[in-house]
Amino acid sequence: MKALADIAVAAVALLHVCFLVLEMFLWDKPFGLRTFRMTKEQAAASKVLAMNQGLYNGFLAAGLAWGLALGPAGFAVKVFFLGCVIVAGIFGAITSSGKILWVQAVPATVALELLLL
Repeated sequence: MKALADIAVAAVALLHVCFLVLEMFLWDKPFGLRTFRMTKEQAAASKVLAMNQGLYNGFLAAGLAWGLALGPAGFAVKVFFLGCVIVAGIFGAITSSGKILWVQAVPATVALELLLL
């Protein structure tokens, strides 16, 4: 079960690296515009905010990777950062798009449940 939990934690970390790339580097590119259904003008106006958001997603990924690197001693670190991802996903779903719940909070919740088993 530990291996499955670590795979799930790594998957959540990888998702957040993808979010970082999307928000920091692809926000105003065709893929980012399609993903977030924005015009070039909307993307230009919000680019700095998106870059900041991407950086925070990178911190979440780094925290999860840190927890994985610590091995058994990283249990509390993984729990903390998965909790942060879940809270951020719920907040994003409430304030921005319900899709965020499924893309961010649900995978983190599954990983946390596996970790706690």
